[in-house]
Amino acid sequence: MADDDTPATFASPACFLHEIDPAYAGLTGPLDGQIWTEVNRWRKAERERLIAERLALPAAARRAHGEAIAALVLDEIGDVTGRIVSGYWPFRGEPDFRPFLQEVTARGGLTALPVVVEKGRPLEFHLWQTGEALSRGIWNIPIPAEPKPCRPDIVIAPVVGFDAACYRLGYGGGFFDRTLAAMTEKPRVIGIGYSGSRIATIYPQLHDIPMDIVVTEAGIVTP
Repeated sequence: MADDDTPATFASPACFLHEIDPAYAGLTGPLDGQIWTEVNRWRKAERERLIAERLALPAAARRAHGEAIAALVLDEIGDVTGRIVSGYWPFRGEPDFRPFLQEVTARGGLTALPVVVEKGRPLEFHLWQTGEALSRGIWNIPIPAEPKPCRPDIVIAPVVGFDAACYRLGYGGGFFDRTLAAMTEKPRVIGIGYSGSRIATIYPQLHDIPMDIVVTEAGIVTP
């Protein structure tokens, strides 16, 4: 064991990082340059693996999981009257939370969608509810046709992967972390995903911001 503060290095390629006990490797906290290069490659491979597994789930199973997750989230957030809840438009096998947004509206809440403005900038949130016009945003993901900027009270953040500390593995653009870091008043952030998306750690960096909880069809994970 080294007796200085020099970061450890790996003899194995990044694709074997998932086999290393994070506590043993000293990787439970932020990482530095050389190791981050390998972790970044590992994250990319892990992201591809998890998305492929998600897409391989039968449509009926995804639908059932999504309904179970939505019910747990509704119970968790309680009264939504007058509160703004930001959802998302489903992408690449994510739980379909459009019925959830309809239910929030029916219960007296307001709903919104995130909008990618451009690469490297925080997301914007715009009010939108079922039935209102949509247009195509970046990656052809639907966004509100009429801009109505807002500050959500609750943000539903779909995950590609997550760990026990509620750190989120996303698509690699860093949009959610950048957005939360820029907010003067942080909303409650609820990550949602399938239980099979849980991994030992995402090897968080200083810019990674943990979610308040993660909800899967199997239950609620708290940090």
